[in-house]
Amino acid sequence: MSLRFHEIASKNIRILNPFTERQLMLLGKVCRLRPGMKQLDLACGKGEMLCRWSQEYGISGIGVDISSVFLGEAKKRAEELEVTEKLEFVQGDAGKYPQGAHDFDIVSCIGATWIGHGLIGTLELMKPAVKPDGLLLVGEPYWIERPPEDAYAALDVGKNDYVYLDGTMDRFESSGMELIEMVISDQHGWDRYEAPQWMAVDDFLRTNPDYHDAKALYEWTSNNRRSYLEYGRRYFNWGVFVLRISK
Repeated sequence: MSLRFHEIASKNIRILNPFTERQLMLLGKVCRLRPGMKQLDLACGKGEMLCRWSQEYGISGIGVDISSVFLGEAKKRAEELEVTEKLEFVQGDAGKYPQGAHDFDIVSCIGATWIGHGLIGTLELMKPAVKPDGLLLVGEPYWIERPPEDAYAALDVGKNDYVYLDGTMDRFESSGMELIEMVISDQHGWDRYEAPQWMAVDDFLRTNPDYHDAKALYEWTSNNRRSYLEYGRRYFNWGVFVLRISK
């Protein structure tokens, strides 16, 4: 997927995952956030999680993302919520960000396990940065039921990329992690993540008729829309899983 396409499609959404604002704030409550805690958010997108949690719970943190467009939005949001002094946003490859040893109460990667070439690799990237007994938060899709063969190509995923919910727990445990909580997406969250992207792309193409990659952008969003309605909405789900390193 083109990063630029993703930036265009995400114009109208702040949380770049199928998560509602209510679920985002519930996750903060689940994590027992309090002033003085520090978070590292890898592939932070527009920084909505860091900004809202800093405003609500008084945490500080660092967000890392490859997109200058998203980080520009994150900095604007931090100014709007008056949490600029508590947060730092860094442009770069989140998979290569130099992490200090056990510096953070929370290390998160929400919906971007591609930074470590998959779930297990991403957990290995995250572990060195978290304090003893700190929390790792990882957002990951899983299958609700086995999809038809055509779904894998339509959704652009490999057959072994994702598993059922219990299989996801098995992958955590194989990485030396204990699953201690979770907040799972619902259909409304999925729809409010997917559908605004269709309008954002349509608006962009109408106002930028000479865009050099217009045909590819149109085909990309058309394919995404169809695959979501045909397969994703029925077979796929997503959640944020709260983990600790096993004793």
